[in-house]
Amino acid sequence: MPEPGHLSPSVSLTVETCQSIADITRSDWERLAGRNNPFLRHEFLHALELSGCTRAETGWQPSHLVFRVNGELAGIAPAYLKTHSMGEYVFDWAWADAYQRHGLAYYPKLLIAIPFTPSQGPRLLLEPGLRQKLGPGQVPELLDSLMPQLGAHSWHLLFPDAADQALLTHEQELHRTGCQFHWHNRNYDGFDDFLAQLTSRKRKSIRKERRQVSEQGISFQRFHGRDIPDHVLSAFYVFYQATYLKRGQRPYLNRQFFELVRENLSEHLHLVMAVRDGEMIAGALFLNGANTLYGRYWGCLDEFNHLHFETCYYQGIELAIELGLTHFDAGAQGEHKLVRGFEPVITHSWHGIRHPGFREAIAAFTEDEAEHVAGYYEEALTLLPFRQRNGD
Repeated sequence: MPEPGHLSPSVSLTVETCQSIADITRSDWERLAGRNNPFLRHEFLHALELSGCTRAETGWQPSHLVFRVNGELAGIAPAYLKTHSMGEYVFDWAWADAYQRHGLAYYPKLLIAIPFTPSQGPRLLLEPGLRQKLGPGQVPELLDSLMPQLGAHSWHLLFPDAADQALLTHEQELHRTGCQFHWHNRNYDGFDDFLAQLTSRKRKSIRKERRQVSEQGISFQRFHGRDIPDHVLSAFYVFYQATYLKRGQRPYLNRQFFELVRENLSEHLHLVMAVRDGEMIAGALFLNGANTLYGRYWGCLDEFNHLHFETCYYQGIELAIELGLTHFDAGAQGEHKLVRGFEPVITHSWHGIRHPGFREAIAAFTEDEAEHVAGYYEEALTLLPFRQRNGD
């Protein structure tokens, strides 16, 4: 009998790639990924491909991993062959620049991640029996072996959950950490119940922000799934585009993608639209999983006091409470969430670098970075606005 955490010598475990999620049947994908996490749904990833958002021309060539045991499908993972580092939220621009300065190619690279989505979750969608038999380092070794076939110089697995992290930890790991800010629902009856847990000063500050939004004549409307009218989706898409255009960037997603999500993932989809004088002036899009609300996209044309905080955070908190969700992941950006009741969370990524010299340099960088992130996380904990931690 093989030892726990080790495959029998008679077991052949292989990994290959396919260039479209359509090459994997939805039933096979759902058997391994389930239906609870919207970003892992076959329909979500297919919408990205059908709309042309993830294709070779955009630098996101689908290269989904297919794991086989003795030739039989035993695992999958969303993956892309990348020719740039945009839309990832784990930044390796400095690594790419260093390669270029030394006359070396950094791209293409294999990215195992959900495009444009800095949310933690499963990435290695493996059959339970296979997961139990895999030992530390076996998955990284498989990914390393795949690189020459793809012509890739590195692989990067972003925002895995704890179960995947256990498979990625090994002696030669290149492990990066980061810090996000998430909100937790501790059985609140409503927004005021949440506010009651904050210090008096923070309660007053949030109530003042919400009141000032209202005093500007702004109200909010919510729409769900297939009940989102075309004119509302169109208004939201204008706001979404504006977020990128203000920074001189093209938006990652097109209107067709959002139409496909509305049609095929309607049970997960929520839109919050801000209205003033009968006109929509801003919007935020949310997706919900089994336990988590994900705040994903937002935009506005004109600036109003505290409108971003209200639309993206306070409306999201209210929505999470109403849906009975325990967790609200509002995205990658930062510290301003702390005083609004969002708590620090450590995020993770793993990286396989083929070049031995750069691998050594990047390993030193990740160790220093991890110390900084740990200190930042501990300091953030001291700034939380809750009464039971800071007094009132």
